[in-house]
Amino acid sequence: MGWWLWCLNGVVCYMVAYMMLDLRAEAAVGANWGTQATHPLPASIVVGMLKDNGIQKVKLFEADASSLNALSNSGIEVMVGIPNDLLSSLASDYSAAQAWVSQNVSKHISSVDIRYVAVGNEPFLSDYNGTYLNITLPAVENINTAIVKAGYGDKVKVTVPFNAAVYQSSTGLPSGGDFESSFHQLMLDVVSFFNQTGAPFLVNIYPFISLYDNVNFPFDYAFFNGYSSPLQDNGKTYDNVFDANYDTLVWALEKNGFGNMSIIVGEIGWPTDGDENATPTNAQRFNQGFISHTSSGNGTPMRPNQTIEAYLFSLIDEDAKSIQPGNFERHWGIFYYDGTPKYDLNLGTSNSNSSTLVAAKGVTFLPQQWCVMSPSASLDDPEVAPSVSYACANADCTSLGYETSCGSLDARGNISYAFNIYYQEQNQLATACQFSNLSTVTTSNPSSGNCTFIIMIDTENLDSGGCSGGPLVNFVFLLFLSAVAVFFL
Repeated sequence: MGWWLWCLNGVVCYMVAYMMLDLRAEAAVGANWGTQATHPLPASIVVGMLKDNGIQKVKLFEADASSLNALSNSGIEVMVGIPNDLLSSLASDYSAAQAWVSQNVSKHISSVDIRYVAVGNEPFLSDYNGTYLNITLPAVENINTAIVKAGYGDKVKVTVPFNAAVYQSSTGLPSGGDFESSFHQLMLDVVSFFNQTGAPFLVNIYPFISLYDNVNFPFDYAFFNGYSSPLQDNGKTYDNVFDANYDTLVWALEKNGFGNMSIIVGEIGWPTDGDENATPTNAQRFNQGFISHTSSGNGTPMRPNQTIEAYLFSLIDEDAKSIQPGNFERHWGIFYYDGTPKYDLNLGTSNSNSSTLVAAKGVTFLPQQWCVMSPSASLDDPEVAPSVSYACANADCTSLGYETSCGSLDARGNISYAFNIYYQEQNQLATACQFSNLSTVTTSNPSSGNCTFIIMIDTENLDSGGCSGGPLVNFVFLLFLSAVAVFFL
């Protein structure tokens, strides 16, 4: 996920990246479908969930064959992503681009409604130190040429998911918007190519990060309920940060001769755990506000009377994502890991006549048993800290900590949570609940208040789909471990 800093009237506004959309279809929110999970739901179940909720557009971060196969004859429009690590070969070798298109577009397009190919993922992000600056456009050109030669140029458009840092405001107002000066000409070259081929500009916008990184950011400005001190810009009023940032891009395009270019909001959303502002209540407020705001047809001050196309980030929680940006990274889904809805949300789709999301169907779970700290174990046992550190290095403990869903647990509860999440991610193996005589298996649910001790999905007895993987040992998580151990004790 990418990060950028933008100052608006002296207020720091951070934004990230991660989601996608289709501007040519009728207005309806889409969803990003990521599979960085230790126990991803089978693709067939996810597609069923998309259809049950009337979600007609989906973005894949890579061309996963099982996901594409499950989307066959579903009627769902698809955006297929290409990871950054493929850009070099695609840029330097046209035959590699032909092979990619043959395997991931031509092979599926007769039954899968592929509309876009998204080349790279925020390749101009400053964190990459220019690695992809000179190879992104050549990769786009080769992929586009291969798609045209395959006969799909009129249907499948090639674009790039950009983070919002590719444009800036020299004045702190939307009207000061222009493309980043350090690669301004490159951006014009890319946008010119989009203009020639009829592709949209794809941008990821995350108001949540404004709150995460700046305690002085006005809380209500991140939402869509009206802000008491709106921004004024040449007669245009901005009462939410999304409109201000979106129109900064509109100004950048307009100033450079591309004022009519379509814009797709590739990723936007709000997490539900891992930070004090990442709660289901705030997520529901933001996502429902965004859907209502963008589907109203009111548009933004610079593009009024338009419906904004967007893909929510994301569909389902991913417990194996990197937490380098923050512990909230694993909690962006509108559904939990098992396809259970987190909160009421009216998606504004054909199947969503109410605010109740439809849960995934056909999900089975492991037995109702949990690994917890043994009643006879002592908090003073010297093996407690290393045991907790080991569990959290190999499982997802991001629901623990200050102002998180499990932040109110006592010391024994925190230890039990760490033991159980490891036990569940290890498919309840007997050896996964043997923490130096500190742990025991119980059939009594230890969940407390808002803190759920999960039972893992039984993926072995579900149809395969998605990219399954074992427990992820995330190096970044080690930075979190010492604090975790201290917090528990």
